[in-house]
Amino acid sequence: MAETLKTIFYAILIALSIRVAAFEPFSIPSGSMIPTLLVGDYLFVSKSAYGYSRYSLPFGLPLLPEDRIFFEEPERGDVAVFKLPRDNSTDFIKRVIGLPGDRIQVKAGILHINGQPVERRKIEDHIYENAPGQFSRINQYIETLPNGREHLIAERSDDNPGSDNTTIYTVPEKHYFMMGDNRDNSNDSRFPGVSFVPRENFVGRAEFLFFSIDGTAWKIWTWLDKLRPSRFFTGIE
Repeated sequence: MAETLKTIFYAILIALSIRVAAFEPFSIPSGSMIPTLLVGDYLFVSKSAYGYSRYSLPFGLPLLPEDRIFFEEPERGDVAVFKLPRDNSTDFIKRVIGLPGDRIQVKAGILHINGQPVERRKIEDHIYENAPGQFSRINQYIETLPNGREHLIAERSDDNPGSDNTTIYTVPEKHYFMMGDNRDNSNDSRFPGVSFVPRENFVGRAEFLFFSIDGTAWKIWTWLDKLRPSRFFTGIE
């Protein structure tokens, strides 16, 4: 009995160590990162990508020094999980758009970084199922950031109030400007509820999907028909 308990204890310890130090699983509950991430995607986040802070630990335990240790600067274009600054507990996932010192603005739907419009080119529409048997189309673009990173974005229109025409945001030191790829349906740094994200709030960088199922498949007996195997074990751009 003692040996069994010891084995269970070590197994739990190893699992917790991996979760804290290496990779942590997350699921996507909303469409704010469409078309890059879909509701029902499950992914692994690299905990070591940006170093470690208290938010790398379960429940945000204050066992590490303030800010971060082994810090590595997030790159523009990374998809990252962070703790919502408003409560420091809710997990959000968005894309890193603005680095410390950057000036960010959206004008007529076009992202501007440091006064320069970011290139985007239209491709085929993104089609998704927003309810069983109900499909929607949304404009889809490839956006190219100043460092050459390319990613997909979705945009319903270029005149959505509050999100497509903004003031200029100057990113403070040790903070980042985050945006969802679903530009007209994302609560992100354009809005007071999120605003600038302190670097200590980063949990890690989203690396790859390991599982995906249609987010409308809440009945377990429908799962086989709702699996999205083409998304299994794919990287996140």
